[in-house]
Amino acid sequence: MSVETITLGCRLNFAESETIARTTPAGEDWVVVNSCAVTNEAVRQTRQSIRRAHHQRPSVKILVTGCAAELEPQSFAAMPGVSRVAGNTNKLNALAANDVMTPVPAGFLGHVRSFVAVQTGCDHRCTFCSIWQARGPSRSYPYEAVRDAVARELDRGAKEIVLTGVDITDYEGGLGKLCQRLLAHEPRLKRLRLSSLDSIEIDEALFELIAGEPRLMPHFHLSLQAGDDLILKRMKRRHSRADAVRTVERIKAARPDATIGADLIAGFPTETEQMAINSLKLLDDCDVVAAHVFPFSLRPNTPAARMPQLPHDVIKARAARLREAAAKRRTRWLDGQIGTVQPVLIENHGKGHSDSFAPVLVDGAARGRIGSARITGRSGDHLVGIL
Repeated sequence: MSVETITLGCRLNFAESETIARTTPAGEDWVVVNSCAVTNEAVRQTRQSIRRAHHQRPSVKILVTGCAAELEPQSFAAMPGVSRVAGNTNKLNALAANDVMTPVPAGFLGHVRSFVAVQTGCDHRCTFCSIWQARGPSRSYPYEAVRDAVARELDRGAKEIVLTGVDITDYEGGLGKLCQRLLAHEPRLKRLRLSSLDSIEIDEALFELIAGEPRLMPHFHLSLQAGDDLILKRMKRRHSRADAVRTVERIKAARPDATIGADLIAGFPTETEQMAINSLKLLDDCDVVAAHVFPFSLRPNTPAARMPQLPHDVIKARAARLREAAAKRRTRWLDGQIGTVQPVLIENHGKGHSDSFAPVLVDGAARGRIGSARITGRSGDHLVGIL
């Protein structure tokens, strides 16, 4: 039997796809399309992936799961080639022999860097987002299950563990305390990385780790979304612009080598030109070197869908401007590392990342190697180094 996974969207989806593939018993061949619903484009790409899979392998059964499948099960079930649709609640057991236990999803990228989910779901109601509808309320995996999942990935040869989920800073008992326990109980865990963080939820224990734990990688991706207070309020975010700036200042004061990534939405309903400029300026004010820019995408049954919408060309132009500014900042950051020595983990084919999550090319470097690379130049969005 073969299980091919086609995964769209977040790191949690990738971790869950790996779990589905691992836990599927022998039998029929399947293609698993793990869908995303964060934007209309993500839903379109999901449908395109299903059509392509059916065209390439018409005799193979297709399972569609994930957030888009949760929100639109009937429309996906009607697509040619689709044999089964499973929402997020049952996705990990959709092809398993039984549904007695839901495993903690773990494992990705050939186990050099593995993603381990610590929670799923979300209790917040951002006005632009439908993911809470697709994933349900926030639910944290028990510490013992997370610890065991980390141990399994290290047993398989993982060199770096990334904790992921829908809203990991909402982990019951505190994300920082979870990280402290993992690092204390698992001495083999030398590199711990965190996926997207809600800046307003970062707890004191996590700030302590940022300041004093070298095994916690110094790149922090924040869910900022906008740089204008009125837009943040209309998004129903729980932080202000000043809160975001203060959080970054505190991170950098505690860890001078820390780098910042951010999610930003361009063209949110009612956004004026000045509001858009406030978001543009946030790149500098928060020293963002890895921006994920999303043009606003109207999601059905969300409060933002009922707000006055901006013209599509305005949204597109503002997203392009924000991406261009972010790209220039990133290029300056990468160029600034030429001539330095950076710790690097090689993941595959001589490609890896530094501790600060800069992509690095090291010709001939073995997969899984960790070492200090002398950065000699830049090729596009990658640094070039010598180990």
